[in-house]
Order: sequence, then C-alpha cells, then structure tokens
Amino acid sequence: MLVQPKPKNARSKRFLANRDPKVVENSKTAIFIRGSKTSQVIIDVLSDLYSLRKPDAINFTKKNEIHPFDDETSTEFFARKNDSSLFAVGMHSKKRPHNLILGRTFNYQILDMVELGIERCTPMKEFKAATSAVGMRPLMVFSGEAFNYNEDMVRLKSTLLDFFRGEVADMVALKGLEYVISVTAGSPGVNGEPGLVFFRTYTTSLKKSGVRQPRVELEEMGPSIDMRIRRVRYPTDDMWKHATRIPRELKVTKVKNISRDGLGDKYGRVHTGRQEINKIQTRKVKALKKHLDVGASKRQKMDVDGLE
Repeated sequence: MLVQPKPKNARSKRFLANRDPKVVENSKTAIFIRGSKTSQVIIDVLSDLYSLRKPDAINFTKKNEIHPFDDETSTEFFARKNDSSLFAVGMHSKKRPHNLILGRTFNYQILDMVELGIERCTPMKEFKAATSAVGMRPLMVFSGEAFNYNEDMVRLKSTLLDFFRGEVADMVALKGLEYVISVTAGSPGVNGEPGLVFFRTYTTSLKKSGVRQPRVELEEMGPSIDMRIRRVRYPTDDMWKHATRIPRELKVTKVKNISRDGLGDKYGRVHTGRQEINKIQTRKVKALKKHLDVGASKRQKMDVDGLE
C-alpha cells in the first residue's frame, strides 16, 4: 500500500488537494491493464475500449502479473497510484481464454467486478466508418429483459454505464451525440444463466427530414464484441452504502408548503390568519365615518317614532 506523501511545495500541495474527496467529484479515470499472458483478441478489445474512454483513461502497454479475483493488491496499487476508480484487466489462459475483467474501486479498494469471456471481436480498424471525436459522450441503449431482473446483468449494466458516461451534464446538444453504444442481452441458457451479450458501437449522422427533428442514420464503427459473463463479485453492504452516500451539501432540503407538479411548475401555499375587516385601514372619507352612521340611524329612528 502506498504511503501518502507530504507536499514539499505549493505545486505538490495542489496536486494532492486535487485527489482529496470533493462534494462534486472529478471525472472518473479508467486504467486498462494487460495481464501476464494476453491474446491478440484481448489486446484489440483493450485498445478499442481505451479509444472510446479517452481522454480520461490510461493504457498500460506492458504486461503485469495481476489477478484481481485472486489477489487485490496489484489492482488497488495501480488504482491509488493513478488516482483511478475504474479498471479493465485483460488476460488469456487455457482455463479462461480471452478474459476481460471490468471493475470499480471506492477509496482505492475494489468495489465490484464483472468477468467476461470474449467469444468474438471485430476491432475498429476493420470498419471503414468514420470514428467519433475524442471525449464525446455516447448515447447508451440496453436491450433485453435480462437487464431488469438478472442480478449479474444488472451489475454489468451499471458497470458499463459508469465506464462510458463521462462527465455529468444536465443537457446535451443533439449534435454532440456523435456515437451510440448498443448493448443487447441474448436469450438465457437452459438453467437460466445469462446468455451472450452483444456490444455494438455506431456513429450517428443527422440528415434532413423536412421537419424540425432531423433524421438520424447509424453506421457501425466498431468495436463489435460478443461476450459472456463468467464471474461477478458483488460489493459488501457496508462498502456499497458508503460508496452511494449522497453528501449533505447535495441533498435537496424540503421547503415547507412548496410543491411541484409533474411538469416541474412550482406551487406555494400561504397560510393567513383571521382577517378583521372592520379594523382594516381604508380611505378616510367623511361619508364613511362611523359617528355619522350612528347619527343618521338615530334621526331615522326619531322620524319613525314621530309618525307613530
């Protein structure tokens, strides 16, 4: 485990302060690590995923003795050293050929991992379509009922969303959606185990449609990956609770007597006390004075008595 160094000057102090916990965290950095033994399929997958994740990504070109499911030390060492919260490890062996592990860390400790077996891969370089610009956010589409009820598939969906979501933004311009990532769940096995997962990437082009909304055309740009879930490691309840905790500064405080409808319009309720209309200050007109009203009522009464 790395020892937290002490800053020696203002520059190193700012560097360490940038790694400290914040209310609004920096964009997550992903590291792509090669195992001690790899195949060309795994190298192509790591290279293409790294291209999609840039610029918030670090690619390791040298081989490393790393086995996240058996020993967490190396993975946590690289996560702390590179200040990363996402990692992808590729390796190849006779027991687990073309093996890809996607995982997340919290406080530089492994949070959860999904191990995938690559059964087919067509890299980007074999597609003639134009690629998207670096740093663009994708539109992610998940198809299949398995992403709603199967726990392993739900964990894979959450991990992929974390990998490719980029910086948090309230709105995205239509022209900024340059590519689409489609993840489709295949039919499950006989015993209910998850089937194949089809990972596809498409570039978008906006065409004239005669109306305000343009017509969108998709062209596959790669990579095209068919994979299957092998192992999943879930986080502990205590670690998951700490990782998903919302800071107090970001919690929306409920304002009394204020509500919003489905369209986002704000409504307020005002409570007023009992109104004494007789005591309300009005315009001072001689005809409205109280003593004149009393005198007029007395004269009217005397006229009625005289008639009797």
